[in-house]
Amino acid sequence: MDYQVSSDALKNKVILVTGAGDGIGKQAALHYAQHGATVILLGRTVAKLEAVYDEIEAAGYPTPAIVPLDLKGATKQHYVDMAETIQSQFGKLDGLLHNAGLLGMLSPFEQFEESIFDEVMQINVKAQFLMTQALLPVLQQSDDARIVFTTSTVGHQGRAFWGAYAISKFATEGMMQTLAHEMEGTTVKVNAINPGGTHTRMRAQAFPAEDISLLKTPKDIMPLYVYLMAPEGVNVHSQCIDAQPK
Repeated sequence: MDYQVSSDALKNKVILVTGAGDGIGKQAALHYAQHGATVILLGRTVAKLEAVYDEIEAAGYPTPAIVPLDLKGATKQHYVDMAETIQSQFGKLDGLLHNAGLLGMLSPFEQFEESIFDEVMQINVKAQFLMTQALLPVLQQSDDARIVFTTSTVGHQGRAFWGAYAISKFATEGMMQTLAHEMEGTTVKVNAINPGGTHTRMRAQAFPAEDISLLKTPKDIMPLYVYLMAPEGVNVHSQCIDAQPK
């Protein structure tokens, strides 16, 4: 599919990107800013967020904002406070990209550690649930809002040893579908992207011996990420789209 959008497709839009410090999140933030959006950079490591902030500023794109937040320890109140801040500063939120995620460990099911299971589910599922819940009223202030979740190939079809990560991505797809059904007929469109095998730190953690020259880079898959936030993608709803179709 052709994911072409105009160069200023995201002008005057406010888009929050989680895990914006590196990898796919960083590239999404840069591309959203390049297309005119004011990007809210959310992540755990302030130095990485500041580096992305500086890159956006240096390119002359709209001045971004930074929200340092560790999804592992964040509570419902953190998200409520964040929503209130966005509402007061921007008056609306036009886009939310749930990109942050945790791989956990690759392990046989019977040996999977409970603490790691809890951590993966906290970051990949519960944090996204609570954040979306808090931000929905602010997204509904927009006349064309988008929520994009991040899934995985192992969220379509479970795979041995992928444990909590695969389970969390099945949950993510279920969350997207449930919310999308509720948002039918509203100004909020809800979808999910499966990036596929992409040259990121998480991918290297899962496949340390892989030949990275065979992988797409985060930049390669950005047209889909921009399209789903842009006016051109307004008719896409309740879809789980593979960024690298077979």
